[in-house]
Amino acid sequence: MNWGKWIVVSFVLFAAFIATLVTVCVRQDISLVTKDYYKQELAYQDQLERKQNANQLTMKPDLVVENDFMEVRYHDLGSVTSGTITLFRPSDASLDHQFDLAPTEDTVVRFPLQHYEKGLYKARMQWTMNGKEYFIEKIIVL
Repeated sequence: MNWGKWIVVSFVLFAAFIATLVTVCVRQDISLVTKDYYKQELAYQDQLERKQNANQLTMKPDLVVENDFMEVRYHDLGSVTSGTITLFRPSDASLDHQFDLAPTEDTVVRFPLQHYEKGLYKARMQWTMNGKEYFIEKIIVL
């Protein structure tokens, strides 16, 4: 047996092992919380003000999931000039969904959820009313 030959074979096997590990690591999907994370981090103070505005409301909106529908229950939906509701899935960004919130005279707005993947979501509601912006967040399970 030639020791030099086995040393070269061991280096080649080690290099193949490292190349395999690098390939596996590069192909992994690493989902960030959002794609524009740094942009949102810069606007964090605005988000805190939206949350504070929502906390000062005497009657807050309620997000409820019933019978494959998400209901937004709020007595002042007629004053809402614009808004969005985002269903944020922490485990998989491809399962996120967004709904537009428009002014209505009803006190309840329903959004269908039949075709969405079951699991844990964060329901984030951001809206503008009377010239102020508001934000609430609630954890829901479909």
